[in-house]
Amino acid sequence: MARAAPAAGIAKGQCLCGAVVFEIDVPARWAWHDHSAASRRAHGAAYATYVGSWRKRFRITRGEADITRYEDAATKTVRGFCAICGTSLTYERPRWPHTVNIPRALFDSRTGRQPLYHIAIEELQEWAYTGEPLVPLKGFPGIVWQRSKKKKRQEREGMF
Repeated sequence: MARAAPAAGIAKGQCLCGAVVFEIDVPARWAWHDHSAASRRAHGAAYATYVGSWRKRFRITRGEADITRYEDAATKTVRGFCAICGTSLTYERPRWPHTVNIPRALFDSRTGRQPLYHIAIEELQEWAYTGEPLVPLKGFPGIVWQRSKKKKRQEREGMF
């Protein structure tokens, strides 16, 4: 079994309403993007980005009683949610019993790991943003959009 490196600091996070607050020792064990249908549905997003932490380096500092859990009977995975606001908090798998995975977006600071890995990339949705160039939408400050990929009309020579 791999050993955890000495902690270089603490990364704190919380749910949307602030009822549940937690922290991990950094650096985290790993980070990745999960494109699986289960994570897409749990987060209501194109994919979820997780930070994995050794369980012994993960602490709930407030609101433990406000966490509700869902166990998928088929996969034996367990997801923790804030019972007040519904924020997805943890994702645990029986294959890695000594780790807990936390959505990266819940942390306010760096976790010591960049999400370099993609799980279930074959499930990437065709509607997910993949880095295409975006331009400002005229008249709507703060909104950008991806221009249509229509071919420009070819001008006919000698038409006028």
